[in-house]
Parts: sequence; C-alpha cells; structure tokens
Amino acid sequence: MTRIRFVRSEAASLPLSPVRPGSRECFTLATLEHRFSQGSLSVARSLDGLVLSPVADQAPGQVGTRTRFTYHERDGEIWAEYAGGDVVRGHLVGTREGDRLDFRYVQLKQDGTTSCGHCVSEVVELPDGRVRLEETWEWESGPGSGTSVVEQVRDAAVQQLTEHGR
Repeated sequence: MTRIRFVRSEAASLPLSPVRPGSRECFTLATLEHRFSQGSLSVARSLDGLVLSPVADQAPGQVGTRTRFTYHERDGEIWAEYAGGDVVRGHLVGTREGDRLDFRYVQLKQDGTTSCGHCVSEVVELPDGRVRLEETWEWESGPGSGTSVVEQVRDAAVQQLTEHGR
C-alpha cells in the first residue's frame, strides 16, 4: 500500500496535493475526510501508463485474458485503449475520484459488431504493489451485466519500475 504525505494548499479553495515525486494524483479535502471516516487514508497510485488484463475470461465476444488495457490518467480524467482476444479495438473514457472509476466503453469485435456499456471500478493496490480494478459493468447496447477483475500485467509493472528508477 502506498503512503502519501499531504500538505495543505495556501488557498482554502485549493485541494490537498500529495507530496510524491512525479505523482499527478490530487485529492480534495472532502475526499480525504471520507476516506478517513472509512478507516483508510491510503490511495492507490496513478493508472497513467499502466497495462492491465482480465484475470478470467468472460463470455465469447467479450474481453478476456488475452485483452490488454493501456490506461491514461490526468486531473481526474481516465481513458484507455484496449485490444486482444475477441476485441479488435476498444476505448474507454471517464473519471476518477479517489479510488473509484466511472467510465463508459465502446468496442469493435472480431465479428464486425460493436457494443458499448458503463462500468464502475474500485482501484485496489495489491500486496506486491500492482494495481487491481474490481469492476461492476452493464452493457448499454444490449442485455447483460456482471462483475470482473483486471490486474496490472507483471511485465508492465517491471518495465514501469525500471523506467522510474532511471
């Protein structure tokens, strides 16, 4: 779990900012107070540049263990490109508040059809330092809903640590 030291901004209207080199994460006082009331002030790290993959296959035509998501994050906005398995190309876009993601996704499948939906995810930092997203999703282009888990790919985690260690 990442521990971050916070300093109060000079202007009362500005959010608290983490003191961690290279971090783009920023949290409002209200978010921190909520997290404190829940018993934790730890915040999972930024998703920017991380590659994640589902831990299990879903139904045919959906994302699966061969799908790779490349995430980006800036100023509370998140987006990702994904492909692999039955998905030729997919995109998601949404927001992050603390450890909660709220986004919509659209994808082109191998059979030439498209589909879209909505997902809410909880960002969890694993004991080995990788990131996990615990997702609750619902198709908007047809029937269906469910839950899934995606985790940071180990090779990408090693690559990111190497890049940051230079």
